Amino acid sequence: MKWKQQLDGMQAYKPGKPIEEVQREYGLQEVVKLASNENPFGCSPKVTAYLQNNSVNHAIYPDGYAQNLRTAVANYLGVKETQLLFGNGSDDIIAIITRALLYPGVNTVMADPSFSQYWHNAAIEGAEVRKIPCIEGTHDLAAMIAAIDENTSVVWICSPNNPTGVVIPDVELRAFLAKVPSDVLVVLDEAYIEYVTHPGHKDTLPIIDEFPNVLLLRTFSKAYGLASFRVGYAIGQPDVIAKLDPVRSPFNNTILSQAVATIALSDQDFIKACREVNEKGKKQYVEFCEKHNLQYFPSDTNFIFFNTNADSDVVFNELMKRGFIIRSGNALGLPGFIRVTIGTEAQNEALLGHLENVLKEQGVFA
Repeated sequence: MKWKQQLDGMQAYKPGKPIEEVQREYGLQEVVKLASNENPFGCSPKVTAYLQNNSVNHAIYPDGYAQNLRTAVANYLGVKETQLLFGNGSDDIIAIITRALLYPGVNTVMADPSFSQYWHNAAIEGAEVRKIPCIEGTHDLAAMIAAIDENTSVVWICSPNNPTGVVIPDVELRAFLAKVPSDVLVVLDEAYIEYVTHPGHKDTLPIIDEFPNVLLLRTFSKAYGLASFRVGYAIGQPDVIAKLDPVRSPFNNTILSQAVATIALSDQDFIKACREVNEKGKKQYVEFCEKHNLQYFPSDTNFIFFNTNADSDVVFNELMKRGFIIRSGNALGLPGFIRVTIGTEAQNEALLGHLENVLKEQGVFA
């Protein structure tokens, strides 16, 4: 068969192990998954009530324009409905962007490490991928500017960055955008925007008016607790959205996903409560790292990325045997580090207790 040459050696995205698999493998009754940055508190009670009391006609296609959800998001953000593009998760929109703008002969610039789907999709389209190493967990914006040339089509900015959790302050971000050529699309991926508390961060919505070549990505999979429903969206200028929309698959958001995302958006008290509890949970990990002199990156997300000073695959496996699923830094570009989703207070306390024992066994702690 005449496969794309770019597919040679490529592998599908490998998510964290599912709970059921770990239970079977190790004979565990209870397993806590802190690997994929889902919300440990689930979703809004309003969504739960809706799912318990409503049904849908599964024989009918969903609204391909997602009108009700579109109106709700537009009203909430204060943007035009024509400024929104909805995807089957943010991953879908990333694929739409790469399909529309990347091909052999052009290049795309991104941080490293950052979200793998940027380079993965770009490589499939045959574009040149330019990865710029992070400095202390954050984007090296000066080096990224230097990497842009006349053949650059898309620049990816992940803020807060995944997997490091570091957010780019507003002053630095705007200074960077002012240097990017206007014919280069800058994708500002804000999957964790609801968790940001950094004093240097400001609302990014005004940026798309000041810099029309910027496209914001957001999702209902993280703070809103709707990962299984797969709803992400982009915010940009109408002409940018109009160019991307024909690439979108028809009916890419289900009837149910559109309904629950609309309801979830209406419960901002739930989001506020999750953010506040997340800050307390984050402190548990920071205190652990500082107590044991472990390097960590300042996180503005619902996860933390820190150095165990041990083989992170060993740490990953040892914690899994004890009923906790995390992410090894070996899979994310920084060996020795682990990425842990911030759970409930009890989950955090239990995991850190096991981690302390594991690191003692590995000779990290006396």
